[in-house]
Formats: sequence, C-alpha cells, structure tokens
Amino acid sequence: MNIVMTGASGLIGTALSQALAQAGHTVFAMQRGENINAPFAWQPERGVIHWDKNRDIDAVIHLAGANIADGRWSKVRKRLILESRKHGTELLAQTLAQLPKPPKHFLSGSAIGFYGDTGVQQVDEQSPLGTGFLAEVCKPWETGAQAAVDAGIRTVFLRTGVVLSSQGGALAKMLLPFKLGLGGRVGDGKQYMSWVSLPEIVQMLQFILNHEEIKGAVNLVSKPALSNQAFTNTLGKVLKRPTVLPLPAFMVRLIFAEMGEYLLLGSSRVYPQVLEEAGYPFMDNSLEMALRRVLI
Repeated sequence: MNIVMTGASGLIGTALSQALAQAGHTVFAMQRGENINAPFAWQPERGVIHWDKNRDIDAVIHLAGANIADGRWSKVRKRLILESRKHGTELLAQTLAQLPKPPKHFLSGSAIGFYGDTGVQQVDEQSPLGTGFLAEVCKPWETGAQAAVDAGIRTVFLRTGVVLSSQGGALAKMLLPFKLGLGGRVGDGKQYMSWVSLPEIVQMLQFILNHEEIKGAVNLVSKPALSNQAFTNTLGKVLKRPTVLPLPAFMVRLIFAEMGEYLLLGSSRVYPQVLEEAGYPFMDNSLEMALRRVLI
C-alpha cells in the first residue's frame, strides 16, 4: 500500500512507519511548515494542505495532535489541544473527500478519554460519550472526520489508551523515580488504567489496516485494565524496586491541577471489544509481559 501518515515523527508514528516499511508498504510522512516541495505537506492551524494528486494513495493514518500531557492545562493549552485535533482532522477529511480518487482507508486518531471517568464500570465501543475536558476533545475530534465518512471512505477512530514505552509517554516519565525506589501508587490507587504496549499498538494498527470489515470506533487497549495500585506493584516487580511512596491526591492536584485530576486520578476501565470480536491475536496477555517487553 501507499500510505500517508500525519504525526509520523511521534512515538507511535515512528514505530508504525518502520513496521509498515518492513512489511513492504510505502509511507509518506505528512510534512509540516513551508516545505511545499514535499508531496504531502500541511499547516493545519492555517487550513493549508498540499496533496500530490498524481500519487495513488491507499490509506491515510492520522496521528497528529498536541501532546495532552505537555504542561498544565491553561486555557491556551486546552484550546491548542482541542484545535490541533479538530481542525487537522476536518482539513484532512475534507481534502480526502474531494480527491478524484480518494484512499480506501482512513484511520483517524482519538482516545479513550472519549468515555470520561468510568469509575469501576467497564466500557466498550458501544458505550456513550462521557463528560469532562477529554470527552469534549474527543467528540469534535471524531466528528471532524465526517466528510470522509460521507464520501464512503472506510473510517476508523483509534481510541488509544496509555501507551507503554521506554522511549516516551507516561511510562518513560515514571521510570526514573521508580528506579530510584521513589515510586508508589497515585491517590488511593483504586482508579483504573487502560494500557497498551508500543509493540502491541503497532500490531493492532496493522491488523486494522488489513481488515476492511473494521469500521468506526476501536479501543486500542490490552486486557485487562488494572487499578493504579496493581500497575504500580507490577512495575515495581519488573524493575525490582520498592513501591512504598504514594503520591497523595492533594499533591497531584497541587502540582498538575486539572491535568492531574483527569490523567492521574481519573479512572479509565476500557475493554477492546471490537478487536476481540475481529479475532485480533493479542500479544501481551498481562501487564507484566508488556512491561518486560518494553523495558528489558
């Protein structure tokens, strides 16, 4: 396949690009900025895109968006998080819909934040939209792809969980304090975490790309979701370090404000029902297996 990818230089995009190339696909990274000589380039904040109509593209994988964990959620930061997803998805979907020969597949980023704080309740792709800032981001993020759906392009919404990698993301930030023996549960540790290793999510995305029957929302998480306490204990076990220094909820709120309330104290118990029903062969059957895969 010929594949155009946004966010190709990010954590998931880099690993996925390499895997797709190794599988024999040709990946064109959507360039940002003024590089109009690139076959595919855009400035989504300005509504500008350059698309080489002389190249036949089979699929588009859209992973671009401002990092939600990169600093406190000020009003400016929250607007950037929302607009970088909404406007970019709208621009891309409208562009694809207007092509003389549009791609067959559009895999568009989203997140399990769609469901809001789930508490102890398990949710799947049939569950309704939740509440809170992340849900408010995910709704226009997904509806931004409507032009592609209306044009008959197979559209998949990639509701991604916490991606585990030593190269970046939440786990990479946790490693130093845990290795120093300063790790521990966050808050009371009862909140659920829905996780997926970087190698697993790369395999999931390739599976989705190759299975045309999969459409709509797909939860990119492994089984099962675990409490923060269970996650903490398992990480300590793999690293062979104690996990006896909890981070109290009031400290989370003091240091991270609203971002900490949602990302660290909020509960996310999400099940990958669509992938399971499609026969996806899950690679990581436990958190310990996943952590050993990415850390050792």
